[in-house]
Amino acid sequence: MRLLTAAFVTAVLAATLPAAAQEEPIQTTIRNQLTALGQDDFATAFSFASPTIKSLFGTADNFGMMVRQGYPMVHRSGEVRMLELREVAGNLWQRVMITDQQGRTHLLDYQMVETAEGWQINGVQLLPQLGVGA
Repeated sequence: MRLLTAAFVTAVLAATLPAAAQEEPIQTTIRNQLTALGQDDFATAFSFASPTIKSLFGTADNFGMMVRQGYPMVHRSGEVRMLELREVAGNLWQRVMITDQQGRTHLLDYQMVETAEGWQINGVQLLPQLGVGA
């Protein structure tokens, strides 16, 4: 029984280690992009985007316009808190809680991909606010 328990614990740890081992570099990438966005340094912010995102928007200016219009809480973030990093269907997702300049809290999921340049952001989903509905 003890051997079975040890095998189970080892299997669980092995399954979570890949995501956990990447937590710091992933969070650093997101924080660096948020810092650049807060300084209107869209060229640097764009450098943290994956090749897919770069091909979608083409230029740092287009990317900056999308962020300003669609993600104002990211463009001018206040407090940033990293929550859980998890693997879903082979993809790593970092949940981030951002309090904007007006004091409103937003939850976002950042899909991360590892490239030759390191971890890059492959998409951001704004999650629905709890308790808000029709």
